[in-house]
Parts: sequence; C-alpha cells; structure tokens
Amino acid sequence: MQGPSDAGGAIIHRHVDDVAQTLDTLRPMGAEEHEEQKDRGSGFVTASVVDPLGNVPGIMHNPHYLEIQRTNLPGS
Repeated sequence: MQGPSDAGGAIIHRHVDDVAQTLDTLRPMGAEEHEEQKDRGSGFVTASVVDPLGNVPGIMHNPHYLEIQRTNLPGS
C-alpha cells in the first residue's frame, strides 16, 4: 500500500456538509491524512486523504459553492 508521501496527481474536491465528520468517517475505511483540515477563510474548509488504492480525494465545505448551487436550481 502507498503512504501519504507516495501519493500524487490532481486532487478533485467534493463538497461535504462537515469536513471533520467526513474525515472521521473515512479514516476507519483505510484513508490516511494527505492534507490536514485547513480553514481557508469565509467558511471555506478543505482537507484531503490517501485512500487504500493510492488515490487522493479532496473534501471541502464552501458556503459560496452552496449559494451558487441554490441560485442555479430550476425555479429559483
């Protein structure tokens, strides 16, 4: 198995409601920290992990993204 220092490539971030809770869910599934949770300001929080296959998925919470999603819904 590859470790966090062996991982590479592009990181695609998926939006989650709670970054810390998602990290707590991923760790028992074999994920290892790649980039610790980081507050980037204005409620924008990111982190990334290395999964057992060596992929590096990112997770984020971004209030601005949520606002854009709400305004682009049909009928809004």
